[in-house]
Amino acid sequence: MTKVKHYFGLLKFRLSSTVAFSSAIGYMLGEGHLELLNVILIMLGGFLVTGSANIINQILEKDLDKLMKRTAQRPLPTGALSVAEAAVFCCIIGIIGISLLAFYFNILTAVLALMSLILYGFVYTPLKRISPICVLVGAIPGGLPPLLGWVAATGVISIEAWILFGIQFTWQFPHFWAIAWVLDDDYKRAGFKMLPMEGGKNLKTAFQIMTYTLLLIPLSMLPLQFGMTGKTSAIIAVLCGVLFLAQTLYLMQTCSKKAAMSIMFGSFLYLPIVQIALVLDKL
Repeated sequence: MTKVKHYFGLLKFRLSSTVAFSSAIGYMLGEGHLELLNVILIMLGGFLVTGSANIINQILEKDLDKLMKRTAQRPLPTGALSVAEAAVFCCIIGIIGISLLAFYFNILTAVLALMSLILYGFVYTPLKRISPICVLVGAIPGGLPPLLGWVAATGVISIEAWILFGIQFTWQFPHFWAIAWVLDDDYKRAGFKMLPMEGGKNLKTAFQIMTYTLLLIPLSMLPLQFGMTGKTSAIIAVLCGVLFLAQTLYLMQTCSKKAAMSIMFGSFLYLPIVQIALVLDKL
């Protein structure tokens, strides 16, 4: 049972579940009605592929994870699992996830999922120690889940799919940078360069966070403009966007860890609230 617990720990359950949830959102918006089995299967496929990408990340960063308090107790840094065990598990769940998406939905969804896995595991991960551009690169696979869900339902990458991608892609920046601000000392121990501006926790970084948060407001109105959902979800999205923006203005005023933490928790609330509103308005 202890071994099972460690394998489960490799999956980063909360992160993978968030990705799976976003995939289901995209699928339900694309399908236009609730097919419970399909929703479960798209979530399972998304969860497995994301879990596989997370394991690649942990294998490549095994020695770096030892340097950070937040990650030092993960299965690989502690030696609870070997790299070989993690790699085999990674391949198995990755193949199962991609195969599920290919055979039950369509090949395009599977190809996009594989591209996302490669981009996150083999491009974003090493870039974290090279340049802050890693956040831009990481935001691409981070923004793909609702697009993948839409493609799984419709078989095409339409303008609606790009709108869903655009919202989640843009959300990644205040989300990641707020986390990087809060965990800056830990990240520095591993040599990660996550904050966008030189000097890190300053007004320039806070302004960048505010800019992307502001951009979320008009982006969140596009589903209404393109007939994807109704006015109710647009109103909810704008209200959430304004509240989210207010948190970033507080960060610009104070440049404090407390304000960054507020944005971090605000980002965790913003995305699921807006996405659930879109689906309820559609269904």
